[in-house]
Amino acid sequence: MLEGVPAIANEVIKFIDINTSSVLVLIILGFIGGTLSGFLGSGGAFILTPGMMSLGVPGILAVGSNLTHKFGKALVGARKHGELGNIDAKLGLSMIIGLLSGVQAAVYINEMIFKSLGKAGSDLYISIIFVSVLSVLALFILKDVRKTKLGNVKETARTKIAERFQKIRIPPIINFKVANTTVSLWVVLFIGLATGYLAGTIGVGGFIGVPAMIYMLGVPTTIAAGTELFLAVFSGAFGAFSYALNGFVDIRLVLLLYLGSIVGVQVGAIATKIVNGTQIRLVLAIVIGLSALNRAIAIPTYLSDLNYLTINSNLAYLLSVASSFLLFTGAISGVIIIFISMKQSQMMKYTTIGRTLP
Repeated sequence: MLEGVPAIANEVIKFIDINTSSVLVLIILGFIGGTLSGFLGSGGAFILTPGMMSLGVPGILAVGSNLTHKFGKALVGARKHGELGNIDAKLGLSMIIGLLSGVQAAVYINEMIFKSLGKAGSDLYISIIFVSVLSVLALFILKDVRKTKLGNVKETARTKIAERFQKIRIPPIINFKVANTTVSLWVVLFIGLATGYLAGTIGVGGFIGVPAMIYMLGVPTTIAAGTELFLAVFSGAFGAFSYALNGFVDIRLVLLLYLGSIVGVQVGAIATKIVNGTQIRLVLAIVIGLSALNRAIAIPTYLSDLNYLTINSNLAYLLSVASSFLLFTGAISGVIIIFISMKQSQMMKYTTIGRTLP
């Protein structure tokens, strides 16, 4: 059994023990993440990194392994979107420099924090980024769902925001035919930088990249999703390679996650053809919100490990249990909502058909 590998600090990265129970949990985690990813586009990654951390995997190792796992899925997804014409390769290639710079900066910062503060400091940093970004995103999505239910959604909002960024005329100005937009290269590079930084820090950047392309550049949703998967191939490969150089990738975790996610992605993809958009966004908000709460509850334990806060062992254990419970409850609830929505949609379809029969 491989116990660990020398890290860049005095501390040693400890790999979790792989036994029957951990194998089953990782496969189930992969299935849940795959289902949500196939259903939501990139939602599965919100579960995988904190899920592995809840199992005791060091945060930096979880991010490195998640990026490696993400590379394979992105490769398959990008090929499919390419066949459908949903990728603006010119836009994607224009973002590459910013994207890879962001990933490299994130890897450097993560490794430096691990070197100076050890596992607890690295886990704290990753958790704070998770909580900060995902909380804002969950609230934004819930607000959007509420507006949709009230019938207050304005389709022109996206166009107005994009028009403001398109007025930034700092050369070079580039026209992207497939995405049907003309913008400054500097805006494109900024989006790439932010996407790469978050991908390298927490293992997922698409939840920033896709909305940014839609709202800041005015790119159609399908083109934004396809182009993001195209970019994920590069960020996943580069991030995985960068983390692997210092032993921050556990290939065992990657392979076990694949066993579950391969099936889950297919289930999630089928669900998108049945469940409506409002339900999709509601599931996404629930999953993201509870993932953020999972990391928030874990923060006091990391602060205690760094001697910034004093908590007793019983409270630390309760926080750990609560953190894992919230994460897996949110993830499983999301999958259950998907299946219930699928069943209800099918029942409504059969009822409608029955009424139309003579």
